[in-house]
Amino acid sequence: MAETTDAALDLNADRLREECGVFGIFGHPDAAAITALGLHALQHRGQEAAGIVTYDGSRFHSERRLGLVGDTFSRREVIDRLPGNSAVGHVRYSTTGETVLRNVQPLFAELNAGGFAIGHNGNLTNGLTLRRELVRDGAMMQSTTDTEVILHLVARSSRNHFVDRFVDGIQQLQGAYAFVGLTNKKLIGARDPLGIRPLVLGRLDGCPILASETCALDIIGATYVRDIENGEVVVFDESGMQSIKPFPEMKPRPCVFEYIYFARPDSIVGGRPVYDVRKEMGAQLAREAPANVDVIVPVPDSGVPAAIGFAQQAGLPFEMGIIRNHYVGRTFIQPTQAIRESGVRMKHSANRAVVKGKRIVLVDDSIVRGTTSLKIVQMMRDAGATEVHFRIASPPIKYPDYYGIDTPEREKLLAATHSLEEMRKFIGADSLAFLSVDGIYRAMGEDGRDPVHPQYTDHCFTGDYPTGLTDQDGKNAAPRQLSLLAEAS
Repeated sequence: MAETTDAALDLNADRLREECGVFGIFGHPDAAAITALGLHALQHRGQEAAGIVTYDGSRFHSERRLGLVGDTFSRREVIDRLPGNSAVGHVRYSTTGETVLRNVQPLFAELNAGGFAIGHNGNLTNGLTLRRELVRDGAMMQSTTDTEVILHLVARSSRNHFVDRFVDGIQQLQGAYAFVGLTNKKLIGARDPLGIRPLVLGRLDGCPILASETCALDIIGATYVRDIENGEVVVFDESGMQSIKPFPEMKPRPCVFEYIYFARPDSIVGGRPVYDVRKEMGAQLAREAPANVDVIVPVPDSGVPAAIGFAQQAGLPFEMGIIRNHYVGRTFIQPTQAIRESGVRMKHSANRAVVKGKRIVLVDDSIVRGTTSLKIVQMMRDAGATEVHFRIASPPIKYPDYYGIDTPEREKLLAATHSLEEMRKFIGADSLAFLSVDGIYRAMGEDGRDPVHPQYTDHCFTGDYPTGLTDQDGKNAAPRQLSLLAEAS
């Protein structure tokens, strides 16, 4: 039986938390408005805060707010406070650092070469270590986000030119990152040596754009040019574009979760349409774990593409047996226990006419804690389903992430602490099956996973972390408290 704590009743507790999204544009008269639209398209990557910094030729202008992009940046007066033809923007989900205004990005600092604003998608696995070293050497930290570390590293570099100082700074970093930065003369983008976090280049009216996903280009009518390569630094100024490769050449290992979960279905990641990949994951799942049922039902919205692929491969009807309410906010007031326990029904409602008297397969993209899955299974039984089978279009999540995905500690991951049969009993399904690791790779056009040189970053399934984990390795050696200041959010 499931626990009845507030955590167990939190619908968001059983989902992988989105990462962050970045956007930058150089040389366009409507830079702020375009950046706001780009951030709207990237809203799925972070719903806790949003910010934009612009440069008007003499001064930087910043607007950073908690909440959704539309809460602030859909207002004309806000865009009018952001003059200039260059801008960087950020949507945030806090993986390092609490959600308070001082952590909202882009962060800005006055350096001896001028102002510098930067936004970051990802997580540094040596960020805490570097932070402690910087503080020990006299640095004064104003935020608790690991992004601030890069500001200090750039400021302290002994190199003469700004780009060299930036490169000097990022060469000290470990982990996953996609940066967009803005100076008084340049727009800068950078991607980690393995290309774990995504970053794409587009153009609008001849002006360069950097964004986390292609969907941000689509919303503004920009043209996709190419992905920023793993380990590449790109610099845009009045003279054009410069590409720098400051790291030893490495085979890219992009995050497999971009395809499974994070990227918007209409984005193209690494040359692959995300929607097509997710459909193929569902088809592969149907090949590996068929079920004798009447109808295929997705867990909306995350499970829809995979469920379509499953249904097509199995030759079974696809039906929206669960209807999602898109207008339930994360801060919905839940004054009583009874209302808290109705949380799933607020967000998901059974389409009784579709499932009553039917054997069904529920298809979703992942199981984290399992708390929402068990409620959905019970919802289907209450709606009259005679059998409820669960199919997951990814392998079991057994290991935490340290690269910008806010996964729980390992002991709170259902698959890390339960066998497949124990998981099935926990969620109350008649059967449960996951897509295999090789199945994920086959869905993306590979023969399978290369155990020697894996094509993707897949540590949540395999425990194979592609970089060092300095902060984790030293977690018992030093306190991990980031701030002494308690701040109202």
